[in-house]
Amino acid sequence: MRAFLIGLLVLLGACATQPAVQPSGPGGDSLDAIARDYVALILEIGEREPGYVDAYYGPAEWQTAAKANPRTVPQLIQGAATLTQRLEAVDTTGAEPAVAQRKAYLLAHVSAADARLRMLSGEKMSFADEAWALFGIRPELRPLSSYDPVLAQIDALLPGPGSLTDRVTEFKSHYVIPKDRLQPVMDAAIAECRRRTVEHIQLPANENFTLAFVSDKPWSGYNYYQGNSQSKIEINTDFPIYTERAIDLGCHEGYPGHHVYNALLEKTFVVDRGWVEMSVYPLFSPMSFVAEGSANYGIDLAFPGDEGTRFEREVLFPLAGLDPSTAEKKAQLGALTRQLARAEYTIADAYLAGRIGRDEAIEQLMKYTLADRAKATQRLRFIDTYRSYIINYGLGRDVVQAWVERQGPDHWQGMETLLSSQILPADLVP
Repeated sequence: MRAFLIGLLVLLGACATQPAVQPSGPGGDSLDAIARDYVALILEIGEREPGYVDAYYGPAEWQTAAKANPRTVPQLIQGAATLTQRLEAVDTTGAEPAVAQRKAYLLAHVSAADARLRMLSGEKMSFADEAWALFGIRPELRPLSSYDPVLAQIDALLPGPGSLTDRVTEFKSHYVIPKDRLQPVMDAAIAECRRRTVEHIQLPANENFTLAFVSDKPWSGYNYYQGNSQSKIEINTDFPIYTERAIDLGCHEGYPGHHVYNALLEKTFVVDRGWVEMSVYPLFSPMSFVAEGSANYGIDLAFPGDEGTRFEREVLFPLAGLDPSTAEKKAQLGALTRQLARAEYTIADAYLAGRIGRDEAIEQLMKYTLADRAKATQRLRFIDTYRSYIINYGLGRDVVQAWVERQGPDHWQGMETLLSSQILPADLVP
């Protein structure tokens, strides 16, 4: 697999100027024609489910056509089945590996679209089955008791009266960025994330983004990719934003996260190759596993070891007017809390299946994510909205990290390979 993917990367650069075998199906059907119809399918699903299309920067008339006359959900299900049949009929024998991967990529994304349409029709799946159908990977659902040893370590780190969640909340309260200082702190964090990224990855010359602070959202940050290497990044200020979250958000939403991923995909495929399927980003698709996983791993890549803590102490704490004296203990807490990340999969599985109610789910989130009641309630709102999408963060980060680090000692090179490819979640697992 590694040799295949390295060959894929090399060919992506070379084949733009070299003639290649053009695969075709019955009647001269082609991947280009199927890709055009795939974009139409995704845009029309977006008319049936608001938010399904995370980004689109293809021809405006295609979106206008989708809005004017979207097919019904049953018709779209049939459309997905037809696309699958057409894809399976395309013979890629003798084609370059990148083209064979293109076919696999389209098949996986049409399959995910079909699964989402079936969900819109009322089909119920288990949490793990839904994650597999939409994102192409099946999460492990560990018993909550398996996370108790981590809670015990955090309890020893922050001893004292009251519940562990209350003690964690009180400790972290010393690192909340005052709202009147959010702009300079976020600006500094994003600038540093970008500086570290451009040392290793060449970005389009015109890339840029705008930053806005918003409220009443189920998420903490969101990148709306606009096309032409432009993004709109929004940060939710409903809840406290801690200094480490400034780094997290700057890397995850910006550099080398979502903004970089979308900009590289646009240049590599849409601009250089004319592969129109990459001009649309369906949220509930294998693309999101790679997007969220790489965005979270990008935090560790940009700030390895204790570099994040040092940057907080030397730059962000002074900008926020905070005391850096217990920064190291805060970093220890963060490392331990990260080990709890997958506990919410087990909670979401039970909650979405109806085995536990809303109140019990919130209590479990408070205990196993160490969030206060308000934050746990917001997280449950996210689970209500996005369901199994939550696997893309913790599991996605771990799978992406393992894959990148298997590629060799230059982890930035491995990351750029991933961000400029049609590699699927299944390709990331050994």
